[in-house]
Amino acid sequence: MQFLPELILLGAGLIIFVVSLGKTNADTTRNIAIGLGAAIFGATLLSYCQTGKLFFNAYQVDLFSQVFKTLIAGAMLLVLIFGHKLKGIAAKVHPEYYFFLFMSVLGLMMLVSSVELISIFVSLELSSFAVYIMVPMRNDEGEFRFQMEAGIKYLLFGVTATGFMLFGMSYMYGLTGSTELSVVIEKLSTMWTQPAAVIAMMMVLGGFFFKLAIFPFHFWVPDVYEGASNETTAFIASVPKLAAVAMLIRLVSLIGGEGQVILNVLMVCAVVSMFYGNLSALVQTDVKRMLGFSGIAHAGFVLLGILTFQITGYANAMYYIIGYVIMNLACFLVICTVSENGENVQIADLSGLHKRSPLMAFTLAVGLFALAGIPPFVGFMGKFMLLTGALREGYMVAVVLAAINTAIAIFYYLSVVRVTYCSDPEERASVTPSMMTNVASVFLLLAIVIMGVSPQRFVDFASTAVQTIM
Repeated sequence: MQFLPELILLGAGLIIFVVSLGKTNADTTRNIAIGLGAAIFGATLLSYCQTGKLFFNAYQVDLFSQVFKTLIAGAMLLVLIFGHKLKGIAAKVHPEYYFFLFMSVLGLMMLVSSVELISIFVSLELSSFAVYIMVPMRNDEGEFRFQMEAGIKYLLFGVTATGFMLFGMSYMYGLTGSTELSVVIEKLSTMWTQPAAVIAMMMVLGGFFFKLAIFPFHFWVPDVYEGASNETTAFIASVPKLAAVAMLIRLVSLIGGEGQVILNVLMVCAVVSMFYGNLSALVQTDVKRMLGFSGIAHAGFVLLGILTFQITGYANAMYYIIGYVIMNLACFLVICTVSENGENVQIADLSGLHKRSPLMAFTLAVGLFALAGIPPFVGFMGKFMLLTGALREGYMVAVVLAAINTAIAIFYYLSVVRVTYCSDPEERASVTPSMMTNVASVFLLLAIVIMGVSPQRFVDFASTAVQTIM
């Protein structure tokens, strides 16, 4: 039972691989993939309370890892549901696309349970290389072929980040003589004043900075978001970030409050990420590029919770990233639905959406309001708790700068809502979402509101999960 979700995922990948060998129509492939996604989510729920260590203590199953596995499986299932038509992916490669999607999720699930340097590296690469292949699988009909450039950029930046991380791991092994994470951190605890230990940790954190799109490993975001299909971008913008935050919390929580230099570096990365992301998002006309830059800014907010080195801060960061994924998926649900043939959606394409599809317009508005930090949605409570937690630890300057960034973000988020509700359709086609899309939309709306109205129970639960790894 401890390894059940991973086994079901591996089996799902094998089933899809067998499907790809024959000639199966798109509807059948889609139904199989969604059914397998539901089975994977069910498996994570069944193994929710499992604990233990596997593979010579390289793999740890605890409440913390199981929570993130459930979230990863749930987010993947939502992407499968509202992106079920795969309008942006060539029909002939739909089975292969689902195969790589499941393999990436398998890597992410293995990552959140990995507590040994080599297993962390293998899991991260499994999750990454599958996505590298998914990006250029976008349908190349017409004149749009930017997906090839996006795929190459994603691969090159990813390999560079991996190189930094692997170099840092070699330093850690050289300093401690072990690859077991708890032993490594314990031996490094007396070395945080030495440059070698600090450089090693920052290089390892760089691999997860890439996943979370934190400065200075963020340059791939706008081009990859724009070049990948809408369904692939929805996956990249949500699911891997859950695993990245899980690993950042696991690593930083082991450091404790001794790493003052690491704290200062994290604070600089957080502030620069917020300003770069929000200021760049102000001038975007492509919705996916705008959400990409805003994602960089939100990653900076997540770091505000992590750099407190407190259980409360980790729990707030965990709560915020869950809320961010839900808000982001709500926006991408609308993008995938509005896009007729899988093309990118410009902000102008959303004009009069409230008349063409009231539910999609409302979903987009709520998602953007929440991302902007407007009450009573989850984005407001997430930012409020992160800022108050950082203020409690004495990070006044970072809190003030984060508040300024919140004000900047409100402008470009609400400008999209204005186009959606305060403009005429201009003879644009009506939008007719499927029943599954409507159900997913209602679920996301309820989650955004409930997490915003009753945040304490979620934060308390996150605190309980974090305490299992302390």
